[in-house]
Amino acid sequence: MSKHYQVLIVGGGTAGITVAAQLLHYSKHFKHKIAIIEPAEEHYYQPLWTLVGAGVSKIEATKRSMESVIPEGADWIQEKVISFDPKNNNVYTKEGNHIPYDYLVVAAGIDINWQAIKGLPETLGKNGVCSNYAFEHAPYTWEVIRNFTSGNAIFTHPNSPVKCGGAPQKIMYLAEESFQKTGVRDKANVLFYSANPAIFDVKKYRNALEKVIDRKQIQPHFRHHLIEVRGEEKVAIFESLETGEQQNVSFSMLHVTPPMQAPSFIKDSPIADDGGWVNVHPYTLQHTQYANIFGIGDCSNLPTSKTGAAIRKQAPVVVQNIISSIKEKPLAATYDGYSSCPLVTGYNSLILAEFDYNKNPQESMPFNQAVERKSMYLFKKDFLPIMYWDGMLKGIM
Repeated sequence: MSKHYQVLIVGGGTAGITVAAQLLHYSKHFKHKIAIIEPAEEHYYQPLWTLVGAGVSKIEATKRSMESVIPEGADWIQEKVISFDPKNNNVYTKEGNHIPYDYLVVAAGIDINWQAIKGLPETLGKNGVCSNYAFEHAPYTWEVIRNFTSGNAIFTHPNSPVKCGGAPQKIMYLAEESFQKTGVRDKANVLFYSANPAIFDVKKYRNALEKVIDRKQIQPHFRHHLIEVRGEEKVAIFESLETGEQQNVSFSMLHVTPPMQAPSFIKDSPIADDGGWVNVHPYTLQHTQYANIFGIGDCSNLPTSKTGAAIRKQAPVVVQNIISSIKEKPLAATYDGYSSCPLVTGYNSLILAEFDYNKNPQESMPFNQAVERKSMYLFKKDFLPIMYWDGMLKGIM
């Protein structure tokens, strides 16, 4: 039988590491009573991949070894979870082990489904087809942008939840500015095909982004999603979500944001809702059926944007409510749906969108954050990575 843990965390991404670090920071009592189950060797700071794709940042700066970010005092179980047995407080791994727990935190992230778009896996990384949604592919985005000479530059947003919902459009604004700098903008058509009904959900930031689109002469096509890529022909096929009609569009550049879904080992488990996501209370983050299970981050069914900034606000709620549960006290900590999206609109400009469950702005700066600012661009590029590696992952933010 495997070691019994007081708190078992599934996932060594942003959410899992942050929760473990905060628990250990709160009390030495948790030392070696916490384990993180994570098979990966590497940990990535994914928000920087947009700037990698734009030629600003180096891909190497976004990666560290998993061993280096596991908090001291937490055990690392380098295995892959395949199933949950919440009635008996066990997690089962692909390696044939079962790991018992008192409290379970499910922080398993979100799965990318490249195969959902016909022809995409075969052409991704060549033929001008790129994506910032993978460590191995983000550098090719910059190769495509800097070698672009003319034609359609297409950017997509799928008909599914995505992590960092602003990323599909950030790279578009950066590419458009790069085309301006290299003198090919007058030969380029910049097109945005999005399954969403508008450029952004929150009205204040939507109004600002619509002005950016107008200024940059970007052509939006809403309620359309990519269903097929013919790489060698350089043709993308889109489907209207309203009429079902299909449209073939030629391209010189195609940046794809792939469809995403809940991890399969969660979708098929007793802790999932009908959509496959971890079924938690939106305010306490406690599971709706199993009181000793909490969900956090992208794998949960919280009705807010899936961002690292959201996790920064969710983690203290999970930590405090686990501690309250251990002490047999009511769960007092609550999450209001806060999420943030630093919307890069150019090489020196950014709109910092912050909002809650009700899509109301929840701004933390003493100025109007719907205005494009160089200071906020530098905040994202230079300060947020430091805050991530040395703050969030250390449990002190």
